[in-house]
Amino acid sequence: MWHDVRALNATASTLLAATLLAGIASGVWWLSQRPMFTLREVRIESLYKIDLKHVNELTVRNSVLGKIRGNFFTTDLDQVRTTFEAVPWVRRATVRREWPNGLIVEVEEHEALGTWGEGRLLSVKGDVFTANLAEADDDHELPAFFGPAGSEKDVLARFSELRSWFAPVKLVPQELALSSRYAWTVKLDNGMSVELGREQDKNTVKARVQRLVGVYPQLVARLQEGRIDTIDMRYPNGLALSSAALTVPTDANKPVKAAAKKKTKTPTNKPTKQI
Repeated sequence: MWHDVRALNATASTLLAATLLAGIASGVWWLSQRPMFTLREVRIESLYKIDLKHVNELTVRNSVLGKIRGNFFTTDLDQVRTTFEAVPWVRRATVRREWPNGLIVEVEEHEALGTWGEGRLLSVKGDVFTANLAEADDDHELPAFFGPAGSEKDVLARFSELRSWFAPVKLVPQELALSSRYAWTVKLDNGMSVELGREQDKNTVKARVQRLVGVYPQLVARLQEGRIDTIDMRYPNGLALSSAALTVPTDANKPVKAAAKKKTKTPTNKPTKQI
């Protein structure tokens, strides 16, 4: 080997290149560790340039800043993103670097539509998240939703349909539940609870609601001031309802006696006496 000039030149070139690369890497590493690149600013902005309602920039920055590791060059942006997305009300976050010592975090907030189960919220996009329920109540009571895990978007879609289906009689859904057997129950803003049952085909629930909407004005007119408490629409050709205005007579359980028939006499034609 020592007599092979080409091999010696190649080896020397390789060693020189490796030395230069090592020197450059060391220089870059040394430069990257300078105090000027220590993260000093994390700016939080709205992803869609809409005012943030529930994410307080100062509070979030102070609570998250201590969890960020590294400097401008070495910070793991995916880890920063994950940290911000763990903050209540944050649906999604994107992170980018700002020269020479800053990060810009763009945040998309959850928009709460109603409550989900016990203690959680359902967003308008069908996401279930945990946050302070008191912060979600914008001067009106939120609708309540219930359903098996994974059914959130189905419940959201059905809620939107029910709002349009009940609109002709000016009733608004306030609570919607999907049971473990996938049967639907909706409670309306007048306090009436409606059993809609399981969906046998894509038109089952819609047909039952339309049937109720068609007869609802007549039901209200018959009960006058009485409120309907529950309606069961699972019957194929009818419905069952309960209302405090419908009372059962106190003697309803007594046996009914048949009335005796009176015998009637046929009048006879008697001759009249002439005077």
